Amino acid sequence: MVLYIIKNTVLLLISVTEILMLVRAIFSFIPADIDNAFTRFLYGYTEVVTAPMRALFDRFNLFEGSPIDVSFFATFMLLIILRLFLG
Repeated sequence: MVLYIIKNTVLLLISVTEILMLVRAIFSFIPADIDNAFTRFLYGYTEVVTAPMRALFDRFNLFEGSPIDVSFFATFMLLIILRLFLG
């Protein structure tokens, strides 16, 4: 019973994170108001999730100078794989 609750909580957090990352990706194409509380929350939350992947790529100089944020994409794909594995 406890494992069921933990698993579903983790799955919910992963799903919410995926949605917020999609919203951030959409926001990257439109000018966003940085002073907006939602925008600050969105960028703050998703940056915490993507920072470890970005640090890993920076440490090994991977995708340096790439016009696409590969660490963001890799984190998103990792979340999808994790959700599929747990589901």
